[in-house]
Amino acid sequence: MDSPMAEKATKPEEEDRLSVLPDDVLLSILRKVDISTAARTSSLSTRWRQLPWLLPELNIDVSCFLPAPRSDPIEANDMQEAMVALTKATRSLLSKPHRGSTTTRLDLVIYLINTFLSDLGPLVGDAVDCGLLKDLDLTIHDGTDALDRNEEYMLQRAQDIYGFFTAYPSVLHCLTKLSLYNVCFSELDINRVLFDSCKELKHLFLIYCDTGRHTLCKIDAPNSKLSVLEIHFCRFEMLELVCLPKLEKLTWYHWLSEYSPLLLCYVPSLGELELSSALTLKHVPFKLSEVLHGTTSIHTLTLDFQGEKLWMQPEMKQLCTAFNKLRKLSVCGIFVEFDIIWTTAFLVAAPSIEILCIEVWDHDTCGWDENYNRKLLFADRKNPEWEMDSHSSKNWLLKELQISGFRPLEQQFTFIRALLERAPNLQTIVLKGDIECVWDCVALTRESLFPKSEADQEMVVRRITDGKPLPRVIFHE
Repeated sequence: MDSPMAEKATKPEEEDRLSVLPDDVLLSILRKVDISTAARTSSLSTRWRQLPWLLPELNIDVSCFLPAPRSDPIEANDMQEAMVALTKATRSLLSKPHRGSTTTRLDLVIYLINTFLSDLGPLVGDAVDCGLLKDLDLTIHDGTDALDRNEEYMLQRAQDIYGFFTAYPSVLHCLTKLSLYNVCFSELDINRVLFDSCKELKHLFLIYCDTGRHTLCKIDAPNSKLSVLEIHFCRFEMLELVCLPKLEKLTWYHWLSEYSPLLLCYVPSLGELELSSALTLKHVPFKLSEVLHGTTSIHTLTLDFQGEKLWMQPEMKQLCTAFNKLRKLSVCGIFVEFDIIWTTAFLVAAPSIEILCIEVWDHDTCGWDENYNRKLLFADRKNPEWEMDSHSSKNWLLKELQISGFRPLEQQFTFIRALLERAPNLQTIVLKGDIECVWDCVALTRESLFPKSEADQEMVVRRITDGKPLPRVIFHE
């Protein structure tokens, strides 16, 4: 056993090993941990002591300061104490005497508590004014129970956020990404608050927000730099994008609109569009061509039906103009009992598609249909009936096919064979196992039918080929 004297003698050597590491290596290590852990590393050695203040990007998330395990919903006292710790950490990390370099980006996740906004506003504002902060990614979270999110509560959150922006305009000079939870803008002009004020905003994420329950939301921001807009569970009757000239990507996840939820007017840069929702009893299927009217730059499109009946009406030729530049198409959440041959209608409308992703969803594996009475919420599932173009001889440019939730079912084999006949450029077929259900379902109740053994996979290849040459087939569980 080493003597205490020998153990003590090894400590300087161990510290020297840390000291000789270059800054970029140590900073690379710190980037992979949360800010509270990074701060504690200063006690490892004198070499580490100043490193947290040299990080070019800071991620200060209030969740890192919450006690474990977390309560659901989070207790008000826990939120209060977490914000105390977050404010202290922010004050220390943004202090000019310690910070030796410019922070290129600050990711700040906070709770909307007024007393702390008045503390954080000057801290961030001073860092901007001193040239220490260039980009701010701000998330204003909400830890309340869903039952407490009434309209009065959401209205007050909007007022608090607008007051924060008004009181600390320097913050807006570097605000490039903003995420808001449970905010109602019915008493404030959403264009003035989010676009006229936040002139550098490039990425906006709205969750459970609205402009008044079931009302039309118009975004008209000709001078906005916004390039990414994400909307989740927002209660707009319709979203009308009157003018967003820089918008490149739009995601709308789960809308409440009875009819078409989206109207695109002037979005000349829009290249990526993702629409995801389940068709409920109150929803009326709409024409996708009407939503995409006037758009000609979409290259990546995702349509997700979440395992229910399709929310879009059958059509083909009407989509040709909008699909002129389409290169990647993902058709997700297709109920497992549906025939998927109808998806080839998209390839007829857009023969330029190079990557086609199909996602088949079987609720039997997660227990949704057995444990929840879905008939009270959702329309009856009916197999899509689309008129197929069997006369066109034009070949498709398709290079890669991906099928998630693959099962050795005849309808899936028929679909793949149909693609092989019309897609001479098809190089790769990727077959993936069951996907994780998006709903709050129980644990898997049925063993996956995905072919796992080498013998089963060889059988799948034989059934697809019928003895003909085949592109490379890749299996992923």
